[in-house]
Amino acid sequence: MKLYEYQAKEIFARTGIPVPRGRVVLSPEEAAQAAGELGGEVVIKAQVLAGGRGKAGGVRFAAGPEETAAVARTILDLEIKGLPVNALLVEERLPSERELYLSISVDRQAGRPVILAAAEGGMEIETFPEDKIRRRFVETRRGVHPWEGRELAAALGLRGSLLPEFGKFMATLALVFERNDAELAEINPLVQVGSHLVAADARLNIDDAALFRHPDLTKGQELGTQGGPSFVRLGGDIAVLANGAGMAMATLDVLESLGGKASCFIDLGGGTGEEEMSKAIGILGGFSQAMLVNIFGGITRCDEVARAVIRGRQAAPQLPLVVRLDGTNQEEGLRLLREAGVAAVSTMEEAARQVVAQTGGKGEKEV
Repeated sequence: MKLYEYQAKEIFARTGIPVPRGRVVLSPEEAAQAAGELGGEVVIKAQVLAGGRGKAGGVRFAAGPEETAAVARTILDLEIKGLPVNALLVEERLPSERELYLSISVDRQAGRPVILAAAEGGMEIETFPEDKIRRRFVETRRGVHPWEGRELAAALGLRGSLLPEFGKFMATLALVFERNDAELAEINPLVQVGSHLVAADARLNIDDAALFRHPDLTKGQELGTQGGPSFVRLGGDIAVLANGAGMAMATLDVLESLGGKASCFIDLGGGTGEEEMSKAIGILGGFSQAMLVNIFGGITRCDEVARAVIRGRQAAPQLPLVVRLDGTNQEEGLRLLREAGVAAVSTMEEAARQVVAQTGGKGEKEV
């Protein structure tokens, strides 16, 4: 299982590997806020589980909140190798003096981990000339000692205080590799900033057979945003929350037929609680002009959904919201929503018409 860059960097930082200051964001507005907090020039990185982000335009620089918001908006509209960009990592731009490459992976033929290092970073390891790559096998019983890193650093041409710095880096990366049952732990580039080294990028791939030992690592895998709900971004202005993939697809079709377009959708599944609803409304409300909640209550009770919506709405109280409820305890659910000031109806078409009108559409086409 591949981890997102921000997840890998969180693990690196906890283990003692220096990483740039940064924050994961979901919208241009959040990106601008992060840039203001960081100050100076920042780098904005698409969080997708694919290589080649830079070539695809998924890694860009910006100075100041306004420029950061514009760049973030551009990157969030991208698809990189068929994957939509749902989240960004906004980091301080480091004054890099030198870029290196460092990784630990499993050598299948040797049956043990191998360290790869190079005096140049920022490129895919496959493009490195063979004579530029330094290799050292890891003795799994004793791990990696800092002196081995110092020896390898000297072979790369590092001098002075960078020798022990690189040695510590290599030993700590080996610790990350071992503790997380990794198949790959990579820093590319590992940059020199003054007399220190910083992991400017990070990759961490976990052995699927060992995931039962790391349940926390699967959080946020579909979204790439700190364990939030999974959503699909579509580029419109109406967020859709529905229970069931079929219901979600039907809702998108009805919106389209009425002149509206979804910004994203979440399949809530059954039994969505107040906390999950609050997260969904808060996240999707950050880049949507209105929201449509479309629930058919079978096992899911409409009154329970209504209570979850009412509480969840506190995460984005100014967001226009229309709820369609049909099924078990429908009348009670509609009553609760209307008393709380939420637009609530019992048919999907009427709900779609109202939410399209909220975003400036006419909602007058026939379904």
